Amino acid sequence: MTKVHFVGAGPGDKELITLKGYQLLQQAGVVIYAGSLINLELLAYCQPTCEFYNSATMTLSEIVDAMEQGVLAGKEVVRLQTGDFSIYGSIREQIEEMKKRQLEFTCTPGVSSFLGAAASLGVEYTVPEVSQSVIITRMAGRTPVPARESIRSYAQHQTSMVIFLSVQSVKEVVRELIAGGYKPTTPVAVVYKATWQDEKKVVATLATIAEKVLEAGIRKTALIMVGDFLGEEFYYSKLYHENFSHEYR
Repeated sequence: MTKVHFVGAGPGDKELITLKGYQLLQQAGVVIYAGSLINLELLAYCQPTCEFYNSATMTLSEIVDAMEQGVLAGKEVVRLQTGDFSIYGSIREQIEEMKKRQLEFTCTPGVSSFLGAAASLGVEYTVPEVSQSVIITRMAGRTPVPARESIRSYAQHQTSMVIFLSVQSVKEVVRELIAGGYKPTTPVAVVYKATWQDEKKVVATLATIAEKVLEAGIRKTALIMVGDFLGEEFYYSKLYHENFSHEYR
């Protein structure tokens, strides 16, 4: 029996899909893709006879109906999600509905946009003696955020932070970060459509980032990266130090 395959599309660049994800697209008879968010050039990897559904115009039940119809027709079905579906991917609700219909599935992870953004900037979230933790979060919007997970409460840790789905509220994000403990001089980067051809990068401080983001016309599809990992302070790791021994050296 054929299956439904959840595939992470990568951050944007069509070549950043995994090899396994690419192979699944080549084999697919049905592809249900997140049309408003993925790079449509990825669909060129599919065979000419493949059926396509744009989930941007579909309800949950319609998505699962299409999955079921494809499987019953003996076709491999790919659910092509944005970036890596393990972060704000909304696959749990799809999987729960699939289980009710006894549809089998696999999951092939992709490259998240927060990794693509770091690569575009040539930075590392975990800088020795500066930050060894990364907080991934979002502002409350139409989807609520538990009070215990507010940006203000996370800001007290002053570690590396990546804020999804919130650039439209950048002024409020800045207020919450500063209220939580980040200094106004803390470095910030906003990356719009990381790894896409029309990618934009804005680098500033908390004191100036909101104005620069608005000037750049960035209103959506962007990440806010904040923390001293973006700054000039840097310490070399011990891993390759000549006086540091480990089991391989």
